[in-house]
Parts: sequence; C-alpha cells; structure tokens
Amino acid sequence: MADIAKIPKGSIILLHACAHNPTGVDPTKEQWKKISEVCKKNDLFVFFDMAYQGFASGDVDGDAFAVRYFLEQGHNICLAQSFAKNMGLYGERVGAFSVVCESPEEASRVASQLKILIRPLYSNPPIHGARIVTKILTDPTLHKQWLVDVKGMADRIISMRVQLRDLLAKEGSTRNWQHITDQIGMFCYTGINPHQVERLIKEHSVYLTKDGRISVAGISSNNVGYFAKALHDVTK
Repeated sequence: MADIAKIPKGSIILLHACAHNPTGVDPTKEQWKKISEVCKKNDLFVFFDMAYQGFASGDVDGDAFAVRYFLEQGHNICLAQSFAKNMGLYGERVGAFSVVCESPEEASRVASQLKILIRPLYSNPPIHGARIVTKILTDPTLHKQWLVDVKGMADRIISMRVQLRDLLAKEGSTRNWQHITDQIGMFCYTGINPHQVERLIKEHSVYLTKDGRISVAGISSNNVGYFAKALHDVTK
C-alpha cells in the first residue's frame, strides 16, 4: 500500500484482477478495498488485466470481485480480458477490451482513438474464437457447462498443489512448503534458487524458469510423484 501511495497522481496503475501471474498471490477482498481507496485518493487510472478469470477460486463471479468493486466505487477503468485460458482457446487468443467512460461523448472519443491504434496493429482480427465465446456465453446450456468445466480445472490445480505439498512431506522434506497451497492460480513460486533449478533441469529433466516458477497446470496425477521426489532431491 505504501508503494501505491507513492505513485504520482494521475498515473496509470496496472493490476491483475485474479490468479496473479507470476506470483500466485492475490489481495484479499479487504485489501482490494484499501487499494481502491488509495487509487481514488491519488486519482490513479486503473488498468485491470484479467487473463485467468475462474482459475483462482473456480468461480468466475468470485474472481471478478475486484473489477466489480472498483466500478461500484466509481472508478472509470480499462479491462483487458482473455478467454484463451478459461475457454481453452490458446490458438485464437480471443478476448475483450473494455473502457468505462464518463459519458457517451467520452466513449465516442475513446472508441475513435482505439480504432486508430487497432488499424495498424491487426485491423480485422479472426472471428472464429470470438464466435465460440459468444456462443458459449449466450447459450444457457453451454454457459452452464462452461462454468462446471472452469471449476473442474481450478479444483484440479488446487488438488495438484495439495498433493505436491503432501508428497514433499512424505519424502521427508523438512522445509516449509505451505506457500505452494497458499498461492493460487496456474503458477507457483517454489522458492528454490537458480542452482537448484539448474539441478532439476540437468538431473531430473524438470524444466522451469530460473526464478523457480512452475506452471501448476503442467502437474498431473501421473507426474506429481516424480516431481516431488526431484524437488526434494535438489532441496534436501
């Protein structure tokens, strides 16, 4: 909060709405309320990035709390939303960009500026992914099934976190791995150092970034045991 309070007035602040990438650590609802208060006090323009809606809690409405709360508090925001992950449309890279404006006149000016930016970038995007998303969101049966699927994916990721933490303890690790289950979403900082990362890669063929970040979505019931053994081996 102290860092946000130091941001110059009138600045743009970029916030992850849920399932923070790369840390896996989200503010609580009370913390979001305090962030909103500081942003409003310092006249900060909030730009929300929401690429993992539903993957934090399994509830797409719950994961939208921050965005909806800021709107309730009178913030005019930008929202960059992706359906690549929560609808499995990686190749399509489909999403939505929303800007909340003060008036229809301001909205018209903003739309004009966005068109100027869009024209040289991609002009006319592919429509296949957008049509799939539209179909799912407007068909009651498909929409209901999608919500079930998103929760199923989120629950699987949460389950993998629990299994990994428990298997590390079973291997005899004396380290505190509680952060694995405290974090949420698709990614996790393991807390291991670059040397340990290098050992995982060279000795166990487990690949991750040098800062120790892993994709929990890449862990399955078939490989979680192997990964736990490998992680324990390089950290004991």
